[in-house]
Amino acid sequence: MKIEEEIKQKSFRNEYQKAAINVLFTGNWLENKYKHFFKEKKFQITLQQYNVLKILKGQYPDSASINLIKKNMLDKMSDVSRIVERLRKSGLVRRELCPDDRRSVDVTITQVGLDLINEVDRQNDELDAVLNNLSEEEVKILNQLLDKVREDDIQDQED
Repeated sequence: MKIEEEIKQKSFRNEYQKAAINVLFTGNWLENKYKHFFKEKKFQITLQQYNVLKILKGQYPDSASINLIKKNMLDKMSDVSRIVERLRKSGLVRRELCPDDRRSVDVTITQVGLDLINEVDRQNDELDAVLNNLSEEEVKILNQLLDKVREDDIQDQED
């Protein structure tokens, strides 16, 4: 369905505004699809918790600091300390004071956390199916275009 029909807006200031609104709307739509997946499958984790667990799995068997996790999160506004604490209470991660810097905390995914992520990963086809109305070539083009949109921001961060 076209964005105009989805949000009941007949016109836009220009194609740039339309594209920005379309990207925002579609991002929220995708996020809701993922939230529904986690709820429906009864994984009992949020999208942000999943993101933290995936970051920690990528670091495994090493630990990661809260700052490293925050830097790599999809949602930069997440309260990482709170998310990690909930994951700790669920037995999915372990927190330990960093021996080199007592103000810092090292976080490591537990075997229970790895098992959960592996279970989610076994169902990746279902998550990927959200974009199944696009061909693989179209998805490559979409990825290239989205990367290009953020290109100036990446250069600004490097300067």
